[in-house]
Amino acid sequence: MIKLRAVFEKKDRAKYISHLDLNRCMLRTFRRSGLPIWYTEGFHSHPYFSFALALSLGYESNCEILDFNLNEEIPFDEVRDRLNAVMPYGMRIISVGEPKLKITKIAKAEYSFSLKSDNIDGLVNDVERLLQSESILVEKKTKKGIQQVDIKPFIEITSVSLWDGKYNMSMRLPAGTQVNYNPALFFEALRNSSGIPFETAEIRRTGIFSENNEIFL
Repeated sequence: MIKLRAVFEKKDRAKYISHLDLNRCMLRTFRRSGLPIWYTEGFHSHPYFSFALALSLGYESNCEILDFNLNEEIPFDEVRDRLNAVMPYGMRIISVGEPKLKITKIAKAEYSFSLKSDNIDGLVNDVERLLQSESILVEKKTKKGIQQVDIKPFIEITSVSLWDGKYNMSMRLPAGTQVNYNPALFFEALRNSSGIPFETAEIRRTGIFSENNEIFL
């Protein structure tokens, strides 16, 4: 059994493929590729593959992680090319290699997005005011029900720019098996604190990292 990890992108129309449908999509992709994928053992055996982090519907990504096993050793580039030959539009395998870190080592994910408003200068001021506040409280659905959480300590702003009438931001948020936040929480907090209407656009996951900010592979 050969353990492999693929990094793939999910863009354009593919961003509307739900996580459940993504599993079905990948199952068909492996079957069409003809790759000797390893099956789980047991009464109901099935092809083994798993995704590191679920991606919110409507979000794009260029860093999704897919783990799978093969029964035969095949060159990484050949595995990539055989999968890409049958991948749906908007999805593409970027690289294939051996897993270096366990999934449990994932600690953060980086997202980029744009904010659009008829009053972009006022919105920028409200964003800066929100980020400078002592806390950013939002309601989040958890296994124990709806809870109020403070996301302020976990937000890492990595870049901001004002271009073409849009406020572009990149931020890192906790991700993994214990705590998993996405920009939707920040958008909710901004809507609650600002009276300025705005729209979000071009939301994309751009990186997955371990605790020491090492790129997860």
